[in-house]
Amino acid sequence: MSRTGNSSDTFPIRRFEGRISRNGVWVVDLPMPMGCPLGFPARLVPPVPRPLAMPQDILLSTLNARYLHAAFGLRYLMANLGQLRPRAALVEFDINQSVSEIAESILERNPRILGLGIYIWNVRPTTELIAILKRLRPDLVVILGGPEVSHEPEGQEIVTLADHVITGEADLCFAEVCGRLLGEASGAPRPVPKILHAGLPDLARLELPYDLYDERDIAHRVIYVEASRGCPFTCEFCLSSLDIPVRQFPLDRFLGAMQRLLDRGVLRFKFVDRTFNLHLPTSLAILRFFLERMRPGLFVHFELVPDRLPEALRELIAQFPRGSLQFEVGLQTLNLEVEERISRRQNHARMEDNLRWLRDHSGVHVHADLIVGLPGEDIESFGEGFDRLLALGPQEIQVGILKRLRGTPIVRHDVEWGMVYSPNPPYEVLQTRVLDFPTLGRLKRFAAFWDLFANSGRFSTTLPLLWSAANPQSSAFKAFLAFSDELHRQGVKTSGIALTRQFELLWDHAVRCTRIPPGVIAEALATDYVRSGRNDRPSWWSEEFGRLPSGRSSVASAPARQARHLSETR
Repeated sequence: MSRTGNSSDTFPIRRFEGRISRNGVWVVDLPMPMGCPLGFPARLVPPVPRPLAMPQDILLSTLNARYLHAAFGLRYLMANLGQLRPRAALVEFDINQSVSEIAESILERNPRILGLGIYIWNVRPTTELIAILKRLRPDLVVILGGPEVSHEPEGQEIVTLADHVITGEADLCFAEVCGRLLGEASGAPRPVPKILHAGLPDLARLELPYDLYDERDIAHRVIYVEASRGCPFTCEFCLSSLDIPVRQFPLDRFLGAMQRLLDRGVLRFKFVDRTFNLHLPTSLAILRFFLERMRPGLFVHFELVPDRLPEALRELIAQFPRGSLQFEVGLQTLNLEVEERISRRQNHARMEDNLRWLRDHSGVHVHADLIVGLPGEDIESFGEGFDRLLALGPQEIQVGILKRLRGTPIVRHDVEWGMVYSPNPPYEVLQTRVLDFPTLGRLKRFAAFWDLFANSGRFSTTLPLLWSAANPQSSAFKAFLAFSDELHRQGVKTSGIALTRQFELLWDHAVRCTRIPPGVIAEALATDYVRSGRNDRPSWWSEEFGRLPSGRSSVASAPARQARHLSETR
């Protein structure tokens, strides 16, 4: 149920041999790479659903990280329920809601089967939720899926509490399991193993889920889409590396679904494909599709392979209006030895050329990623990579802390590099042989403050002054780390800081800790202040500085955060 599974064939149950796991769980393994190991006839999942009685026998649900996010995987399950779809409902919650209130809402719907999507951000509250539900409704059948339970399920409390777990892509397998539990084939329920390993589905057979985005989703949520699944790379920290090979959805059918979303008023699309620009013909076709339908406010997000930007793609990208495209570029590290250690490969020369081209010759908003805590990378190496990346001009640099995701081979470095991870989600690294616990704490605060001050786009005029020629700190990383350390010494938290307080903190640090003239700092801060939509007189502004500068226009096509960045560049 992470993204779900399917088979073009059905297999008799006797062909599957089981095994008893260490904790007594009966596990069924697939002998073939595709399909659900239950052997249901294909007629159980017809392409056209027919209405049946007893609505909401099946409830699909999850706890999203925020209301803004939509449960993409659950919509695939719902779309592929076939004849069971009229008996199912989908309801979403988020991790900020009360678990007891979520339980009450679920029980009000009185489902027989509850399918839950489990992710690194919701496993703890969902474990609590299932424990409550099982106390109140012991007969409720709970089926889990998602990346957090698709790997290393044994020994997890949430798996023990649940009735069944589908690992892998359960798009069609979930429907078959529900059919078996509801007695669709024989008129009576039939037993289902505790853990089922679904294989990779034939994407051409899947019903697409995009019609399940309702008007509230379109108005208030991120609309996730995908033209492919899988990743050809083998980065050891990433779950996507386990999804080889890359598979494409039929392009005409996919673009037809995108057209229907556009017709319904969707303007912001987020592609979740890990390697959008891997298959050039598909990449060009999708970009042409959106370019030909360009309209005010249209904004499309892609995840890009950073060293692959051929001339044909460049020519098309250059035609998009400023702020209508965002590329997420996962670099993770610029240390060649660390890259080799974690089985990551990228051409640095081509990557740098591509990022410079995007900055200088396109209106793309570039969001680049780096990871702190990779095996063998110390603070000096990370800082050098950060400065090198910043010089290439991405509008945002997201600094993430390495996480030990279940199923990833990053654990093979634990002994040699002294990798110690938190036992609790999101399983972040606590220390390594070359980064002790206090240093990782500094870098974690650096990441949070960088996101607040730099990635927000609110201080794009002022921040570069901290590492300008007027400041003895030539390294942007060192200069901002000093600011982050100073905020920590003052007891400033990494969240919940009012905007006016952010300006005051940056003013105070720049005046006390740099050699930049106060007038220069004030003018830069005032420019950023007005651009942030403020028209009042800030507390740090003096009469001697003259009048406040006027505001600058933003980029109409981009969301607010991206627009603030792009209004300051070319």
